[in-house]
Amino acid sequence: MLDALGQILPIGIGVALSPMPIIAVVLMLVSARARVNGPMFMVGWLLGMIVVGGIVFLLAGPAGATDHGQPATWVGWFKIALGALLLLLAVKQFRGRPHEGEEVAMPKWMAAIDSFTPVKSAGIAALLSGVNPKNLLLIIAAATTIAATGISGVEQAAVYGVFCLIGTIGVAIPVVVYFSLGDRAPAVLGRMQTWMAKENAVIMSVIILVIGAKVLGDGLSTV
Repeated sequence: MLDALGQILPIGIGVALSPMPIIAVVLMLVSARARVNGPMFMVGWLLGMIVVGGIVFLLAGPAGATDHGQPATWVGWFKIALGALLLLLAVKQFRGRPHEGEEVAMPKWMAAIDSFTPVKSAGIAALLSGVNPKNLLLIIAAATTIAATGISGVEQAAVYGVFCLIGTIGVAIPVVVYFSLGDRAPAVLGRMQTWMAKENAVIMSVIILVIGAKVLGDGLSTV
C-alpha cells in the first residue's frame, strides 16, 4: 500500500497544480455567491476525480492489471502510450504560451462566473478535473498504477482516496484563504490569480513534462 502511495504522489501533485481551475475558483471567491460557490467547486472537483478513477478501476480489474503480483505487460505499454501523450501535451502547452507583451487569453466561460449557480459551479469543476485532457491522462495513469500494484480492493480505494485529496489541494487553498483571511483575502487571491494567469502555460508544460517522463519511465520498466 505504501508503495502504491509513493507511486501516485507526484501524479496527485500534478493534478493539484492546475492553474486554470485555481483561477476559476478564485474568480468565484470574489463573486456574490462566494461562500457557496467556492466550496461547491471543491466538491465538484473531487467528484470528477472519483468518477473517472472509478471507471478506470472497473475496466482495469477485468482486464487483469496484475500478473502474479506484478503489473501486467499491457499496463506497461499503456503507460508508455500515456507518457508519450503527456509529453506531446507538454510541448503543445509550451508552444502555446503567450509571448512578451501578449495578453493572456482566458476561456470565455470565465466571464460568466459571477452568474454561476452552486450546481453549475460544481459541474464546471467536475469537467475541469475529470474531462480536461491533462487531468484525464493523469487520473488514468494514477488509477492504472494503483490497480497494477495487486493490493486489495479496499486498499486501492484508500490509496485512490488519498490521491483525490492531494489532487484537490490546489483548488482548496484559495477557499481556505477566503474563509480564513477575511478582508485581506481579496488582495491575496487577486495576486494569486494574476500570477497563475501569466504563468499558466509554463507551469502546465513543466508539470506535464516531468510527470509524462515519469509515467513513460514506469511503462518502460514494466514491459
